[in-house]
Amino acid sequence: MTNNQQWQLARTPPGGMPDDGDFQWVEGDLPRTGKDQMLTRTIYLSLDPYQWGRRRSGLESPGEVCHGRTVSQVIESQLAGYEAGDLVFNTNGWQTHGLSGAGISVFGYMFPRKLDPDLAPISTAVGILGMLGLTAYAGVYVQCQPKPGETVVVSAASGGVGQAAGQIAKIKGCRVVGIAGVEDKCRFVIDELGFDACVSHLSETYAEDLAAACPDGIDIYFENVGGKVFEGVLPLLNQGSRVTRCGLISQYGNTDGADPAETWLATGQPYFDRAGTGVFPLAVRNFVEAHQDRCFNEMGQWIRDGLVKYREDLWTGLENTPVAFSAMLSGGNFGKTLIAVSEDPTLDAAIAERRASGNTLAR
Repeated sequence: MTNNQQWQLARTPPGGMPDDGDFQWVEGDLPRTGKDQMLTRTIYLSLDPYQWGRRRSGLESPGEVCHGRTVSQVIESQLAGYEAGDLVFNTNGWQTHGLSGAGISVFGYMFPRKLDPDLAPISTAVGILGMLGLTAYAGVYVQCQPKPGETVVVSAASGGVGQAAGQIAKIKGCRVVGIAGVEDKCRFVIDELGFDACVSHLSETYAEDLAAACPDGIDIYFENVGGKVFEGVLPLLNQGSRVTRCGLISQYGNTDGADPAETWLATGQPYFDRAGTGVFPLAVRNFVEAHQDRCFNEMGQWIRDGLVKYREDLWTGLENTPVAFSAMLSGGNFGKTLIAVSEDPTLDAAIAERRASGNTLAR
């Protein structure tokens, strides 16, 4: 008989980065559907830096299934409009099966959403055609309103959000400079994604390299990292520049008790004041209702036209989720981090074989 496997939060993390004591593996019976609910099996699980912030801040409690957005297939349904076999974007979290529908906490979003595999690979629903893509779209296009010829700098440029943010800026006619880590990531950002330049934050001359790559200063900065990366950006901000703060991944393991966002703002405020910089905290839930449909329609067309590419960092097996999560938080990912939890019924044989071999996909 099929059972449900899940990772629960074992404790509120005491600080630093994840370790073995933070998660516990639990197996049990499949949940039962009630009125206006449906049971789904998880196909893909999205791993994102914000999940660690939720756990450290107490938004998730010990004994709860760890939160995560998912692509799933309906097994049985008492929810009108859905039937067995349907593919959906939902929020099963770190488990093999979950319930969607009435009475299910969904972290502020409207779930589930049906997926059409003929329009795009279903894994994109937790990536470039999901909250990741909407995050990039909202930060670059809605908040910062790029103008042709402006210089846009994107940190964590080879990551899922960074890839999308930089390519949107290119589509809008901007000069785009990425910030990444190892040389392979920097080359990918330039050669595959089409950024105009990319500098490594691992370089001893990072600040000088960034200044050389931005001879006309920086008009828009898409922040994913914070810390040293952010400090190199600040002196280059132009008058009337705009900054969107999506994430501060370099600070998520801090143990000093300080609020990373408050520390970040205090560090940047003198430079923001000097340049008249507009600063925008970025929370994707604020853009779902007004911008999601337009974003997905435009992004889908850009992908079909070859204007937007994306790379997935795919791990296989729910049991590997904590390891993959830690790797992502420490910069060990290369693209959007996903867990293949179960079989994807939409894949052709060639792609399925590549995924089974453990290779990531660049699309």
